[in-house]
Amino acid sequence: MKTKNLQNSYSTATAKQYIQDTKPIIIVSSEVEIQYNWIDGKRTDEVTGYKLYFVQEGVNPFAVKFVTKPSLPPFLSEVKLEKLEAIEIRSNVYFRSEGVRVVK
Repeated sequence: MKTKNLQNSYSTATAKQYIQDTKPIIIVSSEVEIQYNWIDGKRTDEVTGYKLYFVQEGVNPFAVKFVTKPSLPPFLSEVKLEKLEAIEIRSNVYFRSEGVRVVK
């Protein structure tokens, strides 16, 4: 069964359907993954974004895309994702955020 996507853009409402504010988010990335632009099956040197991976109780590990390079928090730190948004495309959910910071 596929979800019917009524929105065609990222939104905080979609992110809140999957990620709860009341449970901690833990970073599981040990390095920032760089995403490159591909043209005709070949990678270019053009950077299109950065990716980090996170987990939350009750949710499978998920990737979050950043437009600007985020600072990498220590492995397994509890973090807060700033302006977390999500979009559903063909029953897949993609997340993006403006930044990440360690919760003290």
